[in-house]
Amino acid sequence: MADYLESVEQYPVRSQVKPGDILQQITRQPPEKGEPFSELFEDFKRIILPGMTHWQHPRFFAYFSANSSPPSILAEILTTTLAAQCMLWETSPAANELETRMLEWLRQLIDLPEAFTGSIQDSASSATLCALIAARERATQGQAARTGLHGHPPLTIYTSAEAHSSVEKGARIAGFGADQVRKVTVTGTGAMDPQALTQALNTDREAGLLPACVVASLGATGLGSIDPLREIGAITAEQKVFLHVDAAWAGSALILPEQRVMLGGIEFADSFVFNPHKWLFTNFDCSAFYLKNPDELVNALAIMPAYLESAAGEQMPEYRDWGVPLGRRFRALKLWFVLRSYGAERLQTMIRNHIDWAAALADNVAAHPDFELVSGPTLALIAFQLNPRGLTGPQLDIVNEELLRRINDDGRTYLTKTRAHGRTVIRLAVGQTYTEQRHVHEAWSTVTAIAAELLAPGELARVLDGY
Repeated sequence: MADYLESVEQYPVRSQVKPGDILQQITRQPPEKGEPFSELFEDFKRIILPGMTHWQHPRFFAYFSANSSPPSILAEILTTTLAAQCMLWETSPAANELETRMLEWLRQLIDLPEAFTGSIQDSASSATLCALIAARERATQGQAARTGLHGHPPLTIYTSAEAHSSVEKGARIAGFGADQVRKVTVTGTGAMDPQALTQALNTDREAGLLPACVVASLGATGLGSIDPLREIGAITAEQKVFLHVDAAWAGSALILPEQRVMLGGIEFADSFVFNPHKWLFTNFDCSAFYLKNPDELVNALAIMPAYLESAAGEQMPEYRDWGVPLGRRFRALKLWFVLRSYGAERLQTMIRNHIDWAAALADNVAAHPDFELVSGPTLALIAFQLNPRGLTGPQLDIVNEELLRRINDDGRTYLTKTRAHGRTVIRLAVGQTYTEQRHVHEAWSTVTAIAAELLAPGELARVLDGY
C-alpha cells in the first residue's frame, strides 16, 4: 500500500482497458482449492491494477475527488480489523459515541448552527433520500411512513436544473415519483432563481398539489453553482416547506472563514449534508448529514423488534434509525484520525491551496487565444472550452468531445465534461490529497499540447469530417 502511494503517478490516471478485458482474465469457475496469497497478489497487480482508475493520482481532476490520506487509511485498516457491525450503541459503544463527537467537531469546523445534530451516512445521495423522507413525514403529519401517500395530495419537490441526480432518485425511492420533481429555472450563473421557485410553488398549490421540500445546492456538480440560500430560505419559511441543503463537495470549504458567505441563510434550513470523503481527505465513504429535528426522520424509520431492544436506547442516539440500512460501519474512526493528525490549520491550508491553484489556472485559460473560460473559478472548479476562431456551435461540441477523449486516452491527466448554456465544456476540479501546484501546471500543459495537435489544419478537418 505504501509502495502504491509512492508510485501512483507512474500509472495512467484513467484506466486504459477495454470493456471485458478484466473478465477475460478471471476464470469462470471458482477455485476448488485454496491458492497461495503470493499468487493472488501477483494477479492483483497483473489483472486488477491496470483496470483501476486511480482516484488518488495527483493529476485526477475529474468529477470531484474521492479523497484519502495516510491517517484515514490507517483508521480504515483498524476498522476492517475490528470488523464491527455498529447498528446499536451496545454493539459498539465507542463507534456510537465517537460518531456523536465527530459530527460535533465538524459542525464547529464549518460554523454550522448548534441547532443541527448530525450522523454519518455513506453518501450525500443517502442523506438526500433521508431528507426527503423527513420532508414527506412533515408534509403528511407523520402519516406517510405508516399509511403511504394514498389519501394525501400529490407531494412535490423543487430543486435547480443543476442539482445532483440523487434528488430525482430519492424522489423515486421515497414515493414522491420523478414526475413530482420540479427543475427550477437557473440564472446565468447556474444558481436557482428565487422568483422562479416562488412561481413554481404557487402554481402547484393552485393546482391542488402539496409542496413538501426544496433542495438547494451549494456547489452543484456540473459547474459548482451555488444557490442563493438566504433568498430560498425566506421563501421556504414563508411557505412552510422543508429545506434541504446539498453541499456535498463545497461544504468542506466552509472550514475557511472567507468561504462561509455561502452559508448565509443556513438558519432557514432543516437539513444539511457535506462529504468529508470529497474534499476533507477522508476515505470514502463518509458523508456528514445534519438535521434540526431528527425525530421527523427517526419516527419514520424506527422499527423495534425484540432483537434490537437496548437498555441504552433512550440514553444515546441509535443511529440505525437515522438512515436506511440497519447495519453500520465504524466510519467515525477515520474522521477522528484525520482531524487529529492534520488539525484545522493544515486542513485549511490544503483546501486554500487548491482554491488558489484553480484561480491561477483560470487566468491561464482566459489568457489563451484558443480557449474560453466558461465558468469559474468556483472554489477549486473551473469549466472551459476549446474555442478557436471560425468554428460554429455544433463544430465546437465535436472538437471539445474529441479533445476530452484524447486527453483521457493519453493517460497523463483525467478530466470530465458537462453542459453549460447548451454547450459541451470541459471541467477541471482541483482537490486530490496529493496534488501539488506542479500537477496543475502539468495538466494544463497536457491540455494545450493535445489541443495544438487537434487544431492542426489537416487534423481538424479530418475530425470534423469524421463526425
